[in-house]
Amino acid sequence: MVKARRLYHINLNVSDIERSVRFYQKAFGLVENFRQGPRMVFLSPQGADDVITLHQTEPVGPQGVAHFGFRIEGGSLDDAVAAVVAAGGKFLSKGQHAPGVLYAYVQDPDGYVIELSPA
Repeated sequence: MVKARRLYHINLNVSDIERSVRFYQKAFGLVENFRQGPRMVFLSPQGADDVITLHQTEPVGPQGVAHFGFRIEGGSLDDAVAAVVAAGGKFLSKGQHAPGVLYAYVQDPDGYVIELSPA
């Protein structure tokens, strides 16, 4: 079993990354943590580690919630992926968003994508 520490983030597909960044900064005071390429921006409330990730999709691409993420504790990321697969889920991919920012994408039985990040 994977022990979810807390819901860590939500990833939103958006049509215009710069417009969306400006909106979340102006409306909610979020600050930019970093960017992964030209189409993905990680934002957080000042002093918090909750994250909204904005991902620019093609104009005809899907909009809305792309995936959600859990911070996990105990064991390795590989152990967490193995637990998800053993529970009936599916492994999709793993890597780094930025140096030291590890992730794994898994899928639940209904196809919802979940990002796992070590605590």
